[in-house]
Amino acid sequence: MSGDDDRPASPRVVVGVSGSLGSVTALSRAADEARRRGAELWPVLAWQPPGGDLASRRGPATSLPAEEWRRLARERLLGILDDVFGDTGPGVWMYAVVAHGTPGAALVEVADREEDILVVGTGRRDPWHRVSHRSVTRYCLAHAACPVLAVPPSPLESELAAVRRRNAWRRLDARDLTEEGT
Repeated sequence: MSGDDDRPASPRVVVGVSGSLGSVTALSRAADEARRRGAELWPVLAWQPPGGDLASRRGPATSLPAEEWRRLARERLLGILDDVFGDTGPGVWMYAVVAHGTPGAALVEVADREEDILVVGTGRRDPWHRVSHRSVTRYCLAHAACPVLAVPPSPLESELAAVRRRNAWRRLDARDLTEEGT
């Protein structure tokens, strides 16, 4: 056995990333936690073909091969990391992971050590969203072998949702967008 095998594993902060405002908020919080703990940051983007693996196997011949889906997921993850951290990076060692599978299962699989911290966004809180979408956060809380930090939505996300609701009820007239429209 080499000396490297006897070295304890570095602490890790694993975070789910999808590109949503909630996941970007969770990514920022995870980077803060990793810096505070002197841990590695492991952002994870889970991917599946649209409709899931079974649908892609039964689907038309025009569906993309798995390698192409993986490449697209990797590009998306790298773009999100660049948008959030820019050229400066997160300030800690980072290992970006593109995982094939559902988000909850992929995150629990990566955050498999008791000393890991798993960071997830809580997502939208409206009743329709809760009923119509599976909760990655609930899955992680129920199945993770490590502590889970659930990050609430950013106040900006709540403000944007309120603006969308107001605008949905008000019909937008293009004349309102010009200075001359009176």
